[in-house]
Amino acid sequence: MTETSLTHPAPARANLPEYTVGELSAALKRSIEQNFFYVRVRGEISGFKRHASGHCYLTLKDAEANLDAVIWRGTAPRLALSPEDGMEVVCVGRLTTYPSRSRYQLVIESLELAGIGALLKLLEDRRKRLAAEGLFDAARKKKLPFLPETIGIVTSPSGAVIRDILHRLKDRFPRRVLLWPVAVQGEGAAEQVAAAIAGFNAIPPGGAVPRPDLIIVARGGGSLEDLMAFNEEIVVRAAAQSAIPLISAVGHETDTTLIDHASDRRAPTPTAAAEMAVPVRLDLIAQSDGLSGRLASSMARRLVQDRMRLEGLARGLPDPAGLIGAAQQRLDDRSERLALGLSQWLAVRAQRLTALTDRLRGRSPKTEIARLAKRLEELSHRARAAMPRQIAHQQHRLDNLGGRLETVYRALRDPLQRGYAIVRTARGKVLVAAGAVTPDAGLTVEFDDGSVKVRAEGGKQGRLF
Repeated sequence: MTETSLTHPAPARANLPEYTVGELSAALKRSIEQNFFYVRVRGEISGFKRHASGHCYLTLKDAEANLDAVIWRGTAPRLALSPEDGMEVVCVGRLTTYPSRSRYQLVIESLELAGIGALLKLLEDRRKRLAAEGLFDAARKKKLPFLPETIGIVTSPSGAVIRDILHRLKDRFPRRVLLWPVAVQGEGAAEQVAAAIAGFNAIPPGGAVPRPDLIIVARGGGSLEDLMAFNEEIVVRAAAQSAIPLISAVGHETDTTLIDHASDRRAPTPTAAAEMAVPVRLDLIAQSDGLSGRLASSMARRLVQDRMRLEGLARGLPDPAGLIGAAQQRLDDRSERLALGLSQWLAVRAQRLTALTDRLRGRSPKTEIARLAKRLEELSHRARAAMPRQIAHQQHRLDNLGGRLETVYRALRDPLQRGYAIVRTARGKVLVAAGAVTPDAGLTVEFDDGSVKVRAEGGKQGRLF
């Protein structure tokens, strides 16, 4: 660039039309929408975000470019699958612009996976994620009822599936059936199936509408895309959260969907689901008849065995008439002996009474009293005569002991009169050796004319003061 070009710019073209920014943006918007009214775009989803308003925003990208896209709130629930980051999809929609940011964007109206490989990868990733949450754990599986009173069926009301199930139930064991009609493929099918499962679980027990004891979710065969409704997360979670046992019968035997992992039992076909739901009535009747016959035979054998056992026990028992006869004989013997013993006892008592009566007849009470009074007087005279002699004898003993005590006392007092003394402890014990005196001990020294209390200053060499 030269100095001339900087100081002298090229003259503007006066014949160009003049636009405002809004006019130019509107013109570009019309041009793009007219030339690309509907387009089909393949790319990988990136930066997916669901706004609080319900609109979804995302970016479609490949190795060369990025394209902003939007899914309006009214369109999002009708999509065949839920967008996720990393998903390779084919989108159909209208290309338009967003003038406020000078961008063009794709307004998506339908969405599908790009190829079977991408769909299988999506299902495998979803299966691993739901399995990690424990929705497929065997511990969550519930046992199917042996003979349900009411069976709830979630399927299309117009297909052959419901006719096959009803026909099979009628052949095996007729039961009450509640049909919850749903779409089994296409937009909104997954939401209808999940709502049907939740609706059956919401029926209160004992109400006007019977609550099912078993739920069958069924659909005929089809392609992987046709069965996608039963691979949606909302359906899998509804099956896993069902409090009523649930059988999944989606597709043919070779078809596997994610609801099969979450259900309590998988049936290869809808007809097989009906066979799992109820037993064969004729088989039950035959089994019942067989069990009744076995019960009657066993009861008859039991009665025969009990009768034989009772007869054997009866043979081991003694004759009741003999037992009663022996007891009556012992009773008669005891009664006779009791009567004889009572007579003998009364005879002995009568003899003793007669003897005592004879003794009383020989002496009268007055004579006996006079005899005893005379004896009492004799004993009193003898006691009065013996009392002075006893007193004199005891007085003589007392005088003798007094003399002996006086002799001992004089023998004790004579040394004291000659100047000796008796040393006693505080308890009155006589001390005869100096070694028995403890220091600071209280002592009593007894003289002929009295006693003095002293305290020892020392041991054997101490002195008294």
